Amino acid sequence: MDDPGGRRALQARSVGRGWLQAVREASVEYGSTRYLLLCGLGGMLSCCLTHTAIVPLHLVKCRMQVDPGRYKGILSGFGVTVRDNGLRGLARGWAPTFFGYSLQGFFKFGLYEVFKIRYEELLGPEKAYAWRTGLYLVASASAELFADIALAPMEAVKVRVQTQPGYASTLRAAAPRMYGEEGLWAFYKGVAPLWLRQIPYTMMKFACFERTVEALYKYAVPKPQSQCTKAKQLGVTFVAGYIAGVFCTIVSHPADSVVSVLNKEKGGTALGVLRRRGFVGVWKGLFARILMIGTLTALQWFIYDLVKVYLKLPRPPVAQAPEPLKKRK
Repeated sequence: MDDPGGRRALQARSVGRGWLQAVREASVEYGSTRYLLLCGLGGMLSCCLTHTAIVPLHLVKCRMQVDPGRYKGILSGFGVTVRDNGLRGLARGWAPTFFGYSLQGFFKFGLYEVFKIRYEELLGPEKAYAWRTGLYLVASASAELFADIALAPMEAVKVRVQTQPGYASTLRAAAPRMYGEEGLWAFYKGVAPLWLRQIPYTMMKFACFERTVEALYKYAVPKPQSQCTKAKQLGVTFVAGYIAGVFCTIVSHPADSVVSVLNKEKGGTALGVLRRRGFVGVWKGLFARILMIGTLTALQWFIYDLVKVYLKLPRPPVAQAPEPLKKRK
């Protein structure tokens, strides 16, 4: 029997494979619009896949931050969650996580490439190399500013679903209720603390990653980057990503605690949360978050680099001093 639906599905898959193959075979110029959009696609995949995969760990971490009396540790937190909501309860908040971090990843990685290239052009090759750490910091901060505006609504929904019992269990139920009760502000009241959490985190994530990759090729890898296999280069990417993840977790954790509490409450302020929690309180859940963010950051860089390899995007070499600067030295 003829199956039009099955035929259409096969055709769609064929078109999808053809598009990917065309993208891989096409010559993509470094810094072109096509290159930057494909970098955004790599960032989208890296962020949405990793954040969605660790939803259970993130859920327990958030509950430890907003209800430390009941959720005392990672293992006990998992136990309490399963007893209260069953195994399905561990996946609560997956939809806003998936959509929110898809948007955030697209803008974070795509705009980082945009700002890095533009700032390098403004500084010129010698200053761009001499001030490269500052360049990475400023480019990543600029990108994250826009990425968090895209993330904020879904982050607010996710935290409400995960930490407020009886409020709503799905994106479809939570978003209309939040809008009906609190208006548009409900989705953006956490954007300032989100900036406080994400901008330092992203600055450390990108700058630490770039400089760690540079150090690994200089001191730990016996061959120059250009002579290493793709597999070895991806291995360096993963190790550098994990090291960057540990540092950026520590830098951003207090603000992460504030965001979790603030999105759970109505009418709260970041300063009010800080006063109530105190210095020790805002560090609750740090170990869980190091475990989560270290692995997540390493996987994000690995997936992002893997997408670049698969799509045959130009991968600029590790930063090296321009020839005029070498001669002067």
